[in-house]
Amino acid sequence: MSPRGMGHATVAVLRAVADGHAYGFDVIDRTNLPSGTVYPALASLSRRGLVTARWEADALAREEGRPRRRYYQVTPSGKVALSDALERLRSLGLVAPPALSGPEPVEG
Repeated sequence: MSPRGMGHATVAVLRAVADGHAYGFDVIDRTNLPSGTVYPALASLSRRGLVTARWEADALAREEGRPRRRYYQVTPSGKVALSDALERLRSLGLVAPPALSGPEPVEG
């Protein structure tokens, strides 16, 4: 997947997931993006095969007194796409938003 198909917000969301921010509200907190941006970006990344998603068990959410969370994880293709997108931003001389700055995501 070409990084050209991802805007700054989608790259920021992918970066947050790669950094271990695994569910929607956590990604919102990390990126400071609104839910109306984060959740469509997560859905798009999932459709593209750049992240996988799974729902947590009902029992855990009930025990903690909250709605179930959907957890996201970056796929190997997602790691490549993120690296390509960050490199493209650098090569264009664009200043990365705060959610994109920092060290490269950990391989694994």
